[in-house]
Amino acid sequence: MTYVIAQPCVDVKDKACVEECPVDCIYEGERSLYIHPDECVDCGACEPVCPVEAIFYEDDTPAQWKDYYKANVEFFEDLGSPGGAAKLGLIPKDHPLIAALPPQSGVS
Repeated sequence: MTYVIAQPCVDVKDKACVEECPVDCIYEGERSLYIHPDECVDCGACEPVCPVEAIFYEDDTPAQWKDYYKANVEFFEDLGSPGGAAKLGLIPKDHPLIAALPPQSGVS
């Protein structure tokens, strides 16, 4: 199991979760943050600090955002397991689910 970043993060990317993550497994895409499922240690440190409540334990992800688990996993298909988000910085892409969304500014 792992944690998932869902729709409320799109176009917000607050990054409080990145600062709390002890294993540096939260990566930044163009419009959203993504949790690497193989690098996440399920500590839960990221969830309570998210100001838009976008982070969920995989099994607790609301039904309307269930596809975000797949988006978080598939985001890393061509990247593999880089072993730390800090060294990569902004990754100039997003999962197609997120890329297809209209701008989310003003959404909370």
